[in-house]
Amino acid sequence: MHLTPHENIALFVKDIMVFRDETATARTALSFYADGYPGIMFQQTENGLYVLPHNKKMPSLFLYGQTIQPVELVIEGNYKLVCFQLYPFVVNSFFNLKAKDINDDCYDLIKLEGFDVTKTINLLNNEPRVEKHVELIADLLWRIFETRRGALDYKIQQAIQLIINNNGNLNINALIELLKINERTFERRFITQVGISPKQFSRIIQFQSSLNQLTIRITIN
Repeated sequence: MHLTPHENIALFVKDIMVFRDETATARTALSFYADGYPGIMFQQTENGLYVLPHNKKMPSLFLYGQTIQPVELVIEGNYKLVCFQLYPFVVNSFFNLKAKDINDDCYDLIKLEGFDVTKTINLLNNEPRVEKHVELIADLLWRIFETRRGALDYKIQQAIQLIINNNGNLNINALIELLKINERTFERRFITQVGISPKQFSRIIQFQSSLNQLTIRITIN
C-alpha cells in the first residue's frame, strides 16, 4: 500500500509504503534493490526482522541508507512494516551522518541525540492503527526538520530533484553549468549528502525509470 506524504513533509519524503500480513504463519522474504532513496522503517513483527545476506536483526525504528547491493528482508510470522522513502539529501542534514557510511547499512534511530525517539517508539509499539504510525513518524521527521533545516544543502537538493525529474538522463556537465557550481565542489558535496556520486545516482534513477516504464507496458498489455 502506498500513501501520499502530507504537504508539510513532502519536501523530504518521497513516498510512504506499508507492507503487512497479520495472518502470516510462514517465512516471508521481501526483496529490495537499488532505487536511489534512503528511508526510515518501523517494523512490528512476531519474531523479528532480519536482513540478508547480512543476517542482521533490525531494531524497531531505523534509518537505512542507499541500497547498492540487493537485500532481502526476512520475517517469520505476521508483520507490519511502515516505510518512509526519503529524498537522499536528508541523511546528512537531518541525522548528521555521513551518507556513505550507511550505504547498504542502517542506523538505529534510538541513538539520535536531541529527540525523544524512545517515546516515539513506545507510542508506535502500543498503537495498532497504520494511520497513527504514519502520523507519529511524520511528526518525528517534522521536529527534526524544524531543528536541522539550516543544515540542508539546497543546491544539492535542487540537483537531486533535477536528476529525478529528468529520469536520470540529465548530463552531469549540463547540471553543473545550470547550478553554477564548481565540478569538484559539486561532486564532493553530492557524495557527502547522498552517499554515492552524481553519475551513480543518475544511473540508478535511469534504471528505475526504465523498470517502471516496462512494468506499465506489461500491465497495459
